[in-house]
Amino acid sequence: MMLEGFELSQIQEERAKELMVRLLNLVENLSADLREAQQENQRLRDEIARLKGEKGKPTSKPNAAAKNRNYSSEKERKGGQGEQEAPAASAQPKGPKQARVRIDREETLRVDPAVLPGDAQFKGQDDVLGQDLIFRTDTGLFHKEKCYSPSEQKTYLAELPRGDHGQFGPHLKAFVWVEYFAAQVSEPKIVELLGSAGISISAAEVSNLLIKQQEPLHEEKAAIVRAGLASSPWQQTDDTGTRVNGVNAHCHVLGNPLYTAFFTLPKKDRVSVIDVLSNQPERRYLCNEQALAYLQAQQPISQRVIEEVAQLQSAAVWDEEGLAQTLNEKLSTVSAQQQKLIKAGARIAAYRAEKELAVIKLLLCDDAGQSKGITAEVALCWVHDGRHYQKLLPVIASHQQLHTAFMSHYWDYYRELLHYKQKPDQEEAARLERRFEELFGTRTGYATLDDRIAKTRAKKTSLLAVLRHPEVPLHNNAAELGARARVRKSAVSLGPRTAEGVHAWDTGMTIVETAKKLGVSGYAYIKDRVSGAKQMPSLAEIIREKAQQMRLGASWESESVSPNF
Repeated sequence: MMLEGFELSQIQEERAKELMVRLLNLVENLSADLREAQQENQRLRDEIARLKGEKGKPTSKPNAAAKNRNYSSEKERKGGQGEQEAPAASAQPKGPKQARVRIDREETLRVDPAVLPGDAQFKGQDDVLGQDLIFRTDTGLFHKEKCYSPSEQKTYLAELPRGDHGQFGPHLKAFVWVEYFAAQVSEPKIVELLGSAGISISAAEVSNLLIKQQEPLHEEKAAIVRAGLASSPWQQTDDTGTRVNGVNAHCHVLGNPLYTAFFTLPKKDRVSVIDVLSNQPERRYLCNEQALAYLQAQQPISQRVIEEVAQLQSAAVWDEEGLAQTLNEKLSTVSAQQQKLIKAGARIAAYRAEKELAVIKLLLCDDAGQSKGITAEVALCWVHDGRHYQKLLPVIASHQQLHTAFMSHYWDYYRELLHYKQKPDQEEAARLERRFEELFGTRTGYATLDDRIAKTRAKKTSLLAVLRHPEVPLHNNAAELGARARVRKSAVSLGPRTAEGVHAWDTGMTIVETAKKLGVSGYAYIKDRVSGAKQMPSLAEIIREKAQQMRLGASWESESVSPNF
């Protein structure tokens, strides 16, 4: 239903105009309900077809030019104006290619004298960069000298070259790691690729190279996370579903412009998020005012239960077993759901009271409930919020115009925030706050859009965290890209099957994704580590060095950047 050419302004009588607005909004609601019913019917048809051993309706993407079908906000937020946030550390540097690649050899090519005329004069050289890759085997047969000492009754064997432990050398080990975790090639394809080059290796041997005896690399991952958490008082987080031996689990992604880390855990609740922010040490719990304040904000908790929990207040820190014992003894009548909330509150309180860890002050996330209440502040992703508007599909022409006009204002305001990040000051922060109230106090008459606008306004403090902390990004794309990397990896390799495999996946993806952000060759770094050479500085060291240069927590050093609101 389009009602082409219809304008509410044509109706003079106010009561009639009000009724027409209600009618148009009713049409929108019914249209939305119809779309949802059609989608659900199709899903059920596909499920019935699957149970019958048939195929459901194929999924086809809409035409790129189809109106109101593009849920992506990239184009709108950039606006074609070139306004972009500062590039991440992994951005490809600009400039001549010769300055960005290592020169392995130089060769001077001379003109054949036979083709030169007698009056030819030398006029210098033209430099041409030619990149190539040598992909061949380097198989060595090592004759290890063996000596025996009768007096000591001991045999002495010559040592293998550095990094050559077992059948495979450091170059091959690094190649397997980078192919699996960076290029996201499956194990069977790695076996096939190596076989085509003349390497005799089985799928089991490739698997062992990836997951067995990787303690030094696991330590590297832990050091990366420690350095990353200490590099800024704010962090970005996201999560995505993953499978472990066929069982549903969750991959948590943590990072900032200097690193990306992966943690595969059974759950994605607040306690699990704190495990990630704590780099997964032993869980600690504390019952204090902070824990009670958290419980006060939870709907399922009654005042009676809060009063009972208040009786447990002390300076003592419980471990997992100690908390469970206390709950069983003191709060045995409390429901499992309420005990879960009590546990979350006590875990948050203990985390915020930590003295040995870098306690994060602000978490940038996509409005997921489990990320809230942990840190003192939360920053929300503008792009994620914008996607809710993009999913509105008005069928009334006037509503389409209202939607388009508001989205234009929405992304204009986003770009104003980007400009503020470049030159923050209190006066501009106050103006942008007033502009937020004006824009998201709008009433268009298109009820669904107005409801969406009200929801954005309710998130004002978190969406405007940038006015207090200009170094914090306006979107959570970096964490989402990390989650996508895990999704792609799972699509290729399905998922780890053992605890060792889980550990290897998290470590491998953390190292290669962090190396990418820092501009370090993942292959060279892994080879340096598995060979035992350790001639390259650790990724953790690079993070610490860059953190001092970038000052990712500058606004916390001086809280006068913008007014509190």
